[in-house]
Amino acid sequence: MQPTLVILAAGQGSRFGGNKQIASIGPSGECIMDYSVYDAIKAGFGKVVFVIKESFKCDFIANFNTARFNHLIQVEYAYQELNNLFPGFMLPLNRTKPWGTCHALMMAQDIVKEPFASINADDFYGREAFMGMAEFLKSVAHKENQYCVMGYNIVNTLVESGGTSRAECMMDKENYLSFVEERTEVQSVNGIIKGLDINKNHVEMSKSTIVSMNFWGFTPDYFMNCNRYFEQFLTNNINSPNAEFLIPAVVNDLINKQEIKVKVINSQTEWFGLTYQTDKALVQKKLKELILKGIYPHKLWN
Repeated sequence: MQPTLVILAAGQGSRFGGNKQIASIGPSGECIMDYSVYDAIKAGFGKVVFVIKESFKCDFIANFNTARFNHLIQVEYAYQELNNLFPGFMLPLNRTKPWGTCHALMMAQDIVKEPFASINADDFYGREAFMGMAEFLKSVAHKENQYCVMGYNIVNTLVESGGTSRAECMMDKENYLSFVEERTEVQSVNGIIKGLDINKNHVEMSKSTIVSMNFWGFTPDYFMNCNRYFEQFLTNNINSPNAEFLIPAVVNDLINKQEIKVKVINSQTEWFGLTYQTDKALVQKKLKELILKGIYPHKLWN
C-alpha cells in the first residue's frame, strides 16, 4: 500500500506578505512544494492531496501546474474554509484567522484512506526525510494508533529574519514521543533560544532541543481523533478569534492518555523554509547548492 502525502497550503502567509505556497524560488520557477512532491515520488508515495482555500484554487492552479507530475502521482484537492464547522456551531463574525493545522488536515479525511504524511507547503524537508517517512508509513499499513514525527534539531531550524513557530519534542529511551507542544515567536537572542508557550509565557530551550516542523505520519484513524477533539475545541474556543486547533495539541493529549505511540525519526537532512520575504534569498541559495551537488536537476519537471 502506497502512502499519501497531504500538503497544507491554505495558510494566509501574513508574515511573508503574500501566497508563499506558490512563490517561485527554483531556477526554473519551482516553488517549495515542487521539491516536496518530487521527493515524495522518489520515496514511493502514491497520492498527493493539496489542502487549499477554495477561493484560492484558480490562482493556485494557474501558478502551480500539477499537469507536470500528475502522470507520476495521483493528485487530489481538499478545501479548508472558516465555515467548515460541526452542526450546532456558527462561525463568529470576528473570525478571520484559519482554524489551524489540525483543522486543515481534517479536510482531507474523505480522500485519504491509507497511511499518510502531512507537511507544510512552505517548508523544505529533504529527500532522506521523505524516504524515512515512507518506510515508516508502509510498515504501519493496516495498523491503528501508530504515528511518527520527523524531528529536527532546533539550531538547524532557526531563521534570522524573526520569530517563528516550532513544536518542542521530548522523547523516552526508545525514541517515542512523550511530550510535544507548540512554541511561538521562537528565535535566538544573544545565543539564547527563547519562545512563548501555549499560554504566552516565555520559555527557554536548549540548543539540543528536538522540534517538529509539522512533518507528521499518521494511520487513517487519526481523523477520528481529530473529529472528537475538534468538537471539544469548538465548545471551548468558538468565540476566541485567535485560537487554533493544532496537530501537536491533539497528539500530546493522546500521548498523555496512552492512546497512541508516536515514533520520533531524527532527520539528518537540512530544513529550510519561507516565513518572511527576506527568507527567499537564502532558500534560493540552499536549493542552488543542492542542484550543484546533483541531488536535484536544474529543471525539476520535464
